[in-house]
Amino acid sequence: MKQPAVVGYTNIKGILIERASYPARTLGTRIAAIVFKPAGFDPGKKYPAIVVTHPFGGVKEQTAGLYAARLAEQGFVTLAFDKSYQGESGGEPRLMEVPGQHIDDISSSIDYLIQQPGVDADNIGSLGVCAGGSYALGNAPTEMRVKAVATVSLFDLGDARRQAMGTLSYEARMQRLKEIAVQRSKEVQGAPLQMALAVPASNADFTDKTPALYREGYEYYRTPRGQHPNSTGNYVFTSLAQQMAFFPFAQVETISPRPILLIVGGNADTKFWSDGVLAKAQNPKELFIVPGATHVDMYDKPQYVGPAVEKLTGFFRQHLGDTRAA
Repeated sequence: MKQPAVVGYTNIKGILIERASYPARTLGTRIAAIVFKPAGFDPGKKYPAIVVTHPFGGVKEQTAGLYAARLAEQGFVTLAFDKSYQGESGGEPRLMEVPGQHIDDISSSIDYLIQQPGVDADNIGSLGVCAGGSYALGNAPTEMRVKAVATVSLFDLGDARRQAMGTLSYEARMQRLKEIAVQRSKEVQGAPLQMALAVPASNADFTDKTPALYREGYEYYRTPRGQHPNSTGNYVFTSLAQQMAFFPFAQVETISPRPILLIVGGNADTKFWSDGVLAKAQNPKELFIVPGATHVDMYDKPQYVGPAVEKLTGFFRQHLGDTRAA
């Protein structure tokens, strides 16, 4: 069965959907992306553009593509891409999660966009969902072509891997790093890759103590609601070391005077990460809370995505250009 351009999204409203491929500059492979253009797109005009980075374990056809499509409906040129090593993008071994590379994947995506007819190279925005928000905020301090940055359901990948939302002790983290070292030595000598779960494989073992984030991750990625064949739910175990070494918010205050918008569900168990960035970032900055929504609710549920897209539209129109005049 042919997969849709975006899982669960059928109300196209005249937007143009195109496949794209371009170099991952630092890796020397190719990045696969979907470009969304507004209805009535005129390549002789200039449209502000937005790069959208997908969550950990996701691909461009899921929530990143949904937000990209919805923002294209509002007049932006948008691009959702598969991070290197994942989805349809290149890179070996498959399913590595390498923060430094993924930060540069955003810059490589900007490289592509600014060469396209109809794109205003001086008005590029960056949007990241979940761990994609870590990458968007990790990229923006040194990527001055990004004029405004936003996150939805921000997830601090580095902190999550170091502390597992407060459940991983220092001693357990050190033990895990030792296990990673042993496994990497085995693999370089020919042993098969060891994989880890990005998303629970089953709900059979859920208890009343299972975090909402992991329950919801299963519901989105492992059921017809959001599943996609390129989103396998696994990642290379040894890449945990690179993830633990990732401090995406170390320079977040230097994004100023470029604006930051943080969108989070009012019931999200990950809200504390958005709160932390808000406290550290310099103005202009804003936290926008969607009442009643959890972390994964913000991925695709219309009653929550709608207010988020409305807020993002106003934010990016204010800081990149009013698309209604394009």
